[in-house]
Amino acid sequence: MERGRVVRITDVAALAGVAPGTASKALNGTGSLRESTRERVREAAERLGFVPDVTARSLSARRSFTVGLLSTDSAGRFSLPVVLGAENALVGGELSALLATARHDPVREQHHVRALVARRVDGIIVTGRTTEPREPIRVPMPVVYAFAPSADPEDTSVVPDDATGMRLVTEHLRGLGRHRIAYVGGRAEQRASTARYEALSAELTASGLELVGPPLYGDWSEQWGRRAVDLVLGSAPSAARRDLVSAPRSGGAPPDLDGSTRSQGQGSGLPVDAIVFASDQLARGGCDRLRELGIRVPDDVAVTGYDDWEVMSLASRPPLTTVDMQLELLGQRAAELLIAAIDGEPTHGVERLAPRLVVRASTLGDS
Repeated sequence: MERGRVVRITDVAALAGVAPGTASKALNGTGSLRESTRERVREAAERLGFVPDVTARSLSARRSFTVGLLSTDSAGRFSLPVVLGAENALVGGELSALLATARHDPVREQHHVRALVARRVDGIIVTGRTTEPREPIRVPMPVVYAFAPSADPEDTSVVPDDATGMRLVTEHLRGLGRHRIAYVGGRAEQRASTARYEALSAELTASGLELVGPPLYGDWSEQWGRRAVDLVLGSAPSAARRDLVSAPRSGGAPPDLDGSTRSQGQGSGLPVDAIVFASDQLARGGCDRLRELGIRVPDDVAVTGYDDWEVMSLASRPPLTTVDMQLELLGQRAAELLIAAIDGEPTHGVERLAPRLVVRASTLGDS
């Protein structure tokens, strides 16, 4: 064949010894053909370096074989892994992705929605930076909401299962013998804070464990995590906390507040033996404050985070036991549901993806 000439379906058909229509059906996976014929056509196409005409394929199938990925965030720490997981699944389905970021601007979002519709994408995956329900987009193609669910219960949404996440945390702390547990959340008006508290409270009650004090809400900063530790420990005298620093670390357990010895995490005189934080950023700030006060993590107080944001969870001292929401898998699942909807098999409602517990030194120590 002449060098530089575009390889056409007729060239593939000629090499495979079939009609052009048969070659097209073999490559598109349509028609009632023998598997040996399909294989012969595929081998001919690979040998010639044939690249299918996307436009012709789209016209024939009445599809664009593209999907829009619309993020209200600017591809942040939550939306980015969702997008990556979705893209992996779309590639497996021989679909291409068009990424658009709204950057929390409703006008920009509407512009992107109109552009995706104009490009006749087969469907759209919508994601964002929080699990707050959002207003749905109204478009003439299937839509799946990933991480940031639709406010319409009839829409298809995939979100992290915070109830399972807190059950894993509770079971872990109970297995370590911790029974006086405090909760520190982010913003009180956000579902990530309140839903995680409600799930933790229910699990602790069911397990016969004690939730110490009311939930503490602030913001999602390390500074609030530090301040919250002071509030949790408000009933423990500062002098007693300083005693924990000066206590000998060898030749037996350190003294309790009344001068007696104590075992790990038990009877320390502190009001809690574990603090559950609603994010890794909060937990890292909390660990820093506990260390400044001479309270050992996890010997005196075990600490857990949430998100498994490695910038925080691994940089914390000690590294954090935390809940991994498995956001790439969540994005992958959203793409699978979208592909099914495009193929005429839609689902409706909210699907919750189970997270996993990542155990590190903030609850188990260095051993």
